[in-house]
Amino acid sequence: MTDTETSFDKERARAFTSRALGILNDGALSLMMSIGHKTGLFDSMDGQDPATSAEIATNSGLDERYVREWLSALACGGIVDYDPSNETFCLPQEHSGLLTRRAGPLNLTVPMQQISLLAEVEDDLVEVFKEGGGLSYEKFPRFQALMSESSERRFRGGLVNQVVPLLDMTEALTAGIDVADVGCGSGLASYLLGKEFPNSRFVGFDMSTDGITHASEMAADLDNVSYEVADAAALNQSERFDLVTTFDAIHDQARPKDALAGIFAMLRSGGTYLCVEPKASSVLEENMSDPMAPFMYTISTMHCMTVSLAYGGDGLGTAWGHQLATEYLTEAGFTDIRIEGIRDDRGNNYFISTKP
Repeated sequence: MTDTETSFDKERARAFTSRALGILNDGALSLMMSIGHKTGLFDSMDGQDPATSAEIATNSGLDERYVREWLSALACGGIVDYDPSNETFCLPQEHSGLLTRRAGPLNLTVPMQQISLLAEVEDDLVEVFKEGGGLSYEKFPRFQALMSESSERRFRGGLVNQVVPLLDMTEALTAGIDVADVGCGSGLASYLLGKEFPNSRFVGFDMSTDGITHASEMAADLDNVSYEVADAAALNQSERFDLVTTFDAIHDQARPKDALAGIFAMLRSGGTYLCVEPKASSVLEENMSDPMAPFMYTISTMHCMTVSLAYGGDGLGTAWGHQLATEYLTEAGFTDIRIEGIRDDRGNNYFISTKP
């Protein structure tokens, strides 16, 4: 008998069997919960008395057979309550605050949509595991729309009321300054700030033509907001702005140091840079107690890191961490760097720094 055989821990093996089966079931439930968000099922069940699958389907305007199977999966997973004596289902109020649209930024069914999105590139990703390189933005046609939904939850709830106070720039924005949002996506941040501070001027930059087109249409009613197609690493905007923001944009960049250098150059002396990046450490063991760490590294592997590598980039990944982010900001020339957070965005660090 070998040392390996004698040291085999049967209890650990049993525990991992249970863990693996839990992963399998939870992965399946994440898809069901994403469907519950997209179809509005969770919203239609919110605050309602126990009901049959037929009643829930009628209230939701959906096909009963599909609704019944969906409810069965969620009942087995402990997401909804089931009363076998009456064959009724109910969404507990203790769960609805994390599953419905009224939950705002706490709605966990929004990020669950990323599971199916990432599954679309699984086979392609296996190939780059073997050959190196990465997957370009074009491989993720639904990503822009999903990020827009995530941004909307965060921005509408906290941008004006929570983020602006962190910057201590309310008076300046009210009086009128020049603001840029680099990697603006669908442009919602600039639009909301533009409505709130009509005397200030806002420009959103993004490399996505579709994103810029959507943003421009959305902000057509505002004359102080505009959008431009531009690569964050080649902005060429010298001392044009008093405030620059990036929201989860730097770690995706092929050349993040070039992007930060460009942001530094586009700020006027004394200007402020708000850099929002995922809340993480640059040290793996410091992330292991984070309940969202497995999800974070999965998103990194299957999107953030691989997109950067596709363009010959650094491949920083989602979990590049506050230590490395601070190092990059310092190298770019920023000073007085502080790290803050807001109530409605618990997954991100808010780096606020100054151009001397």
